[in-house]
Amino acid sequence: MAEELERKYDVKIETTEDKVKFPAELKEKLKDLGLMDDKGKLKLKGVSPKMLKRMKQEFVKCPVLKEDIQFVQCFICPNFQSRVMGEVLCKGDPLK
Repeated sequence: MAEELERKYDVKIETTEDKVKFPAELKEKLKDLGLMDDKGKLKLKGVSPKMLKRMKQEFVKCPVLKEDIQFVQCFICPNFQSRVMGEVLCKGDPLK
């Protein structure tokens, strides 16, 4: 049997039909990490364009930040462990 990942939270991934805009600070962080080009196009390793499109319409109620955040922001968070059947496995460590 697979070893359980150490985590505090199982966070449900919610979807929205609205086009979700990235906050400016998230865009900067993505560019710094090399996950977004200068035109604002996301480039996540191992994530297909179709999946990216879906991820952009998803958000989570972050138990650490105590607010709704875009799934992409969750995905690049150091607390992100894995995505399993519509849920995020979150370590729940405090963020700076």
